[in-house]
Order: sequence, then C-alpha cells, then structure tokens
Amino acid sequence: MKQTFRLFLVALFAGAITLGGYKFFEEKDTISFEPQQNSNFIPTNFSTTAAEMNTDFTEAAEKTVHAVVHVKNMTVSTQPTNIYEYFQGGGQPRARVGSGSGVIISPDGFIVTNNHVIANATNLEVTLNNNKTYTAKLIGTDPNTDIALVKIDGDEEFPFVPFGDSNNIKIGEWVLAVGNPFNLTSTVTAGIISAKARDLNQFDGNPQSFIQTDAAVNRGNSGGALVNTRGELVGINTAITSETGSYVGYSFAVPSNNARKVIEDILEYGNVQRGILGIQVGNINSQIVEKYGIKDTEGVFVGGIEKGSGADKAGIKEGDIIKQLDGYKVSKFADLSGYLGSKRPDDVVEVTILRNGKEKRVPVTLVKLETFSIDDLGLEVKNTTKAELKQRGLENGVTVTRALTPEVAQYKLEGIIITKINDEPVNDIEDVKRIMTQRNYRSPIKMTFMDTAGNINSFIFR
Repeated sequence: MKQTFRLFLVALFAGAITLGGYKFFEEKDTISFEPQQNSNFIPTNFSTTAAEMNTDFTEAAEKTVHAVVHVKNMTVSTQPTNIYEYFQGGGQPRARVGSGSGVIISPDGFIVTNNHVIANATNLEVTLNNNKTYTAKLIGTDPNTDIALVKIDGDEEFPFVPFGDSNNIKIGEWVLAVGNPFNLTSTVTAGIISAKARDLNQFDGNPQSFIQTDAAVNRGNSGGALVNTRGELVGINTAITSETGSYVGYSFAVPSNNARKVIEDILEYGNVQRGILGIQVGNINSQIVEKYGIKDTEGVFVGGIEKGSGADKAGIKEGDIIKQLDGYKVSKFADLSGYLGSKRPDDVVEVTILRNGKEKRVPVTLVKLETFSIDDLGLEVKNTTKAELKQRGLENGVTVTRALTPEVAQYKLEGIIITKINDEPVNDIEDVKRIMTQRNYRSPIKMTFMDTAGNINSFIFR
C-alpha cells in the first residue's frame, strides 16, 4: 500500500512539473496580433511595388483614341461559275469587305496603316471615333515594311497622334495599343515593351525589326497605334503570333521611326529610298571563330564587302564585327536592319566595329539599294557592279538579293546572277522591268543564270 502511495505522489509531482513547464514556455513565445497604437508592421496583402506603381494611362488614351480610325477595305474579285470559266478566266464579280485600323498623323488627314489592311482595295472607307465616315484615297504603300499611307479630306482639322522616337523606348516600358479589334471601335489595351528588334521573317528573306509587346492585339487591330504613356506614337501594330488566330500574349509593331521614314519617302519620292552599308552578313560558327579568333558572340559579323559601297570606302573589312550604330547597341542582324530602316541613302552613320579585339569607330555613308521584285519568279534583284561582273567572268546580269516566298527560298538562290530572261540579255533592273511587262503572262518564264559556284543554269517557271 505504501509503495502504491509513493508511486502516486511521484506521478502527481511529475505531472505538475510538466504542466507548469508547458505553460511557462507556451505563454512566453505567444505573439499577439492585436492592433497597437504605434505599430510599424505593414499588412502583407499590400506590396510596396503595387503601392509605388502610379502610372496613369488616361491622358495617353484620351490623346490617342480620337486619332485612331476604323478602316474598311472593299475588294472585288471574280469567281468562276463553271468549269470553262475556271480554266479560261472570267466569272461573276464578288465584293468582299475587310477591316482594320489606322492612325491619323497630321491635322490635314494623312493616315498611316498596314499594307495588308488596304491591299487590293477598290474602295477605302474611314470612320472616326465620332462616327463620321470619309472616303479615303491611297497615297502609297511599302509591302516590305507592311506600311501604307492614305488620306481623307474634310473642312475641319483632324485629331492626330504625334510621332515619338522608337529608338529610345526601353524594355519594360508601359505602352498602350489602340485600335478596332473585331469591329469594336476605339479599344485601348495596356502592356509593356517585351522585346525590341524581333525578326519574324527570318525564313523568307525579308528581315524585319519589330517591337514586341504584351498589350492585347487581335484581328482588326492591324494598323492601329502603339503609344507610350505620353501619347506619342512609337509603333504601328501589325502582327500577332498565335496557334489559334487570336491573341495569346505576343503582339508586334513596326517601329515608328521606320514607319515615319517610309511615309516621308512616299510623299517626297513616290517610293521608299533604302540606304545600305554595303556588307554581306555572315553567321558566327565554329569555323569563323577559329579563323578570326572571335571571342564576342554579340554583334553582326561582316562576311563580305561590296566593292564601291560606303562600307568599302570607310575601310570596313571582312571579319569585322559591328557592335554599334550611332551609339545604339547592335546584338544581332535585326538590330542593324531595324536601325538602317529609318535611314536614307547618303546619310552618314557612325559604325563601331570590333577588329582584333579592339573597337574602332568609322563614319559610313549609306548607298542606295536599287532593287526590283520579280513577283512572277518570287525573287528580288539588284544591279550588279562592273567589278562584280568582271570577277565572275560575265558581261551582264542582275544579282538576286533574296527570295520573296518560302517556296522559292528553299532553293537558296541568293547571290546568283541572272543573265537572261526568256533568252533576252539582262543588263540592269530596267531590262528586267521591260521584259516582264511585255511578256505574255500565260507563257512560261525562262531564267538563265550563273550560280555561286560559277555554273550556268536555266530554270523554267510555269
């Protein structure tokens, strides 16, 4: 009995100690969440980033929305009604209506839009944000940059969007996309600059340099405005990348500097004046790295120089790497082509090159790129210099600069020299224009050329 009593006292004593210790430590570590008069704690559901983001888009939207217009494009095409008309031509005319956006850029009614918005139009109709409708006149187009210029006339001055400097935009900067998606007029979406100098056409031979944003852009936004928070035009919304055909987070715009230059050229010259350095761009691979001892993989590698060009006269050499243009960084070819797209022949550009590990700055006078697109062949050609002809052992010919379609691009015809078309000698692009204009469009086209290996070949295009 005594033994049982002792065990009971020991257990009671141990329990008291355990309970007392638990209460002591538990109460000591307890944190109170009751409000305090002089508390310095900030609730976690408010972030400092959100508190500091006070960007106001209302002013930019108000400045822009009245200057972005709805463009309706009516085209008339002939549809065959029987098998005879299908093979021989003819049929019933059928009207189709497409739509897009445009941006008024001057108080007298000049409007910039995309070329694909007004392509093949027989009638153009422009509707302003106040629901007034005007018949528009096509002034000029440039399919290479997908820019077109149209004009409306009225008794009053039109609201317009001033141009900004697209070279100075920064990744992460806020922008607004204004347009008419799905025929919903005056729609404003916001996003940031996601990337610069995006080349979406790297596989069809027509290098571009787009601004990429995550501002929502859909069908009908084409030709609309991309503006900064000050309401300045920094781009023309042009394309999206999507597997569904609708916006999935990526949209692309032609930089405003390039669009402005195209428009000014159309007004002054009637066509676009393109200035080039006169270099052939090479790819940096293991063989090139070993040959030239290249350590820097950023920049544009000079794979060749055109005789008599601005680059040739300035002393740029094969193996140089172009790092900057007028102080703007060049990381890839799209940076170079995008910047030069805002320049004209005879403009002087300060080119920073890397040679033997040392940087050097040289002024280069841009030369005019004279080309002609042979649409029926899917090729663009330029005049060939006498020095180039002599080097290839030829007396005449024009040089293929690029393919115009993915189908033709697969044959790798860049650099070949076309000497004859339909057995007629070709001396320059004027000869090409004449032959293609006078030919029977139903007849096949025979193209005689020298390939890059020095062999004479002929293709027949049907």
